[in-house]
Amino acid sequence: MSQTPKHYQRMRQRYPQLLDAVGDLGRAVREAGPLAEKEIQLVQLAAAAAVKSEGGVHSHARRAMEAGATAEEVRHALLILISTLGYPNVAAAMSWADDVIEGGGS
Repeated sequence: MSQTPKHYQRMRQRYPQLLDAVGDLGRAVREAGPLAEKEIQLVQLAAAAAVKSEGGVHSHARRAMEAGATAEEVRHALLILISTLGYPNVAAAMSWADDVIEGGGS
């Protein structure tokens, strides 16, 4: 399940120092507080849905599941956004998460 997208691989190849810095920042913010990795990924999944990032939803759904989240937890993290983001936005994010949950997503 943890195959990185080709566009990320190209960015890493072209700009290794930049991607290292982004990775370091990500690690630092995850370690700055008490949330477990699964919770962090579910929060980031919700943020990706909020900004309508299909790639972000794919990535964080995959990472959340790798950190122990169930398909039901991933879907619930999106469903609770309906009153905030609206049904159409959540439906789109749900379809992107299902790409990963059902095994066909990036």
